[in-house]
Amino acid sequence: MACAGPAGGRQRVSMQEHMAIDVSPGPIQPIHLISDYFPHFYPFLEPVLCAPDPQVAPAIHSAPQLQPNPEPEGDSDDSTALGTLEFTLLFDADNSTLHCTAHRAKGLKPPASGSVDTYVKANLLPGASKASQLRTRTVRGTRGPVWEETLTYHGFTHQDAGRKTLRLCVCEDSRLRRRRRAPPLGELRVPLRKLVPNRARSFDICLEKRRLTKRPKSLDTARGMSLYEEEEMEAEVSGEERGRILLSLCYSSQRGGLLVGVLRCAHLAPMDANGYSDPFVRLFLHPSSGKKSKYKTSVRRKTLNPEFNEEFFYAGHREELAQKTLLVSVWDYDLGTADDFIGGVQLSSRASGERLRHWRECLGRSDRRLELWHLLDSVPPQLGD
Repeated sequence: MACAGPAGGRQRVSMQEHMAIDVSPGPIQPIHLISDYFPHFYPFLEPVLCAPDPQVAPAIHSAPQLQPNPEPEGDSDDSTALGTLEFTLLFDADNSTLHCTAHRAKGLKPPASGSVDTYVKANLLPGASKASQLRTRTVRGTRGPVWEETLTYHGFTHQDAGRKTLRLCVCEDSRLRRRRRAPPLGELRVPLRKLVPNRARSFDICLEKRRLTKRPKSLDTARGMSLYEEEEMEAEVSGEERGRILLSLCYSSQRGGLLVGVLRCAHLAPMDANGYSDPFVRLFLHPSSGKKSKYKTSVRRKTLNPEFNEEFFYAGHREELAQKTLLVSVWDYDLGTADDFIGGVQLSSRASGERLRHWRECLGRSDRRLELWHLLDSVPPQLGD
């Protein structure tokens, strides 16, 4: 393209210079991005039409950017998306107890129903699931529940600390919603061998998905039965302990006899179809001298960790009692049928281990009460004449 110059000559103008000429009156205006007038669609942002301001210097506009969500809503499959649980463990070796204090949970992943009514359930593995199952109260309506509640296992020994694992599950309380029981929101496991006796240890651990194990083939054919089961079934193995009992012995010099206290039992084997037992304890001092030698406690209904706190008296001199055997047996009460034997223990001068020590120390010192836990034998005692 050519145009007239100042001297009357013709001057050539390039196409680029021609397109840069603004023929409209007034100052030259910048060419705005077309995206300002036709913005892209973003589902989380409201599109804004930016009108050009003629008095503002030109600026380059970029497409709107998505802002990250500061708090995930549980769409991720990572373990951290299930939340965390804060708790404290204390192994009280002097009293043979394990204390688990559930403090709080954070960032729980809400279930599909949207309910956030949660509690903490504890189990000792291996062991019968219901015998060692404890739970906190339910906290409603929050993804960060605070319980500050202590769960206590009685009869917890050094041997238990070396071989058992504590499992904690954060569960949804389905009873408040009147629907079928929902799977746990998450779980964690702590090997108890890491605990130092009489020293509290705090934890803040991420929750994981519940582990499932394949059901045995012999059970796969059952109609309507899931092919998988919770891993707590690993604890219900034949040969597992029948439970334990806490006894107190004291020879009373004032009354001239032996005081036997049946305090409590823990982790008893379930004998009823509902997974529990109705336990009571029988006492028998053998051989009998014709006096009162048999006692039994009251029945505790539907429990595997009964507390009795009942005391019984056997008259006799210390030398005479040392030649006898105290038989303690735990039974499951059944109405209309024979009672089921759960387990028993024998204390005498012919016993061994803790049973012998308990018996000797009791009769060796007067007016001193000695409490000790004893494992129950699965075989009923066999006595001679």
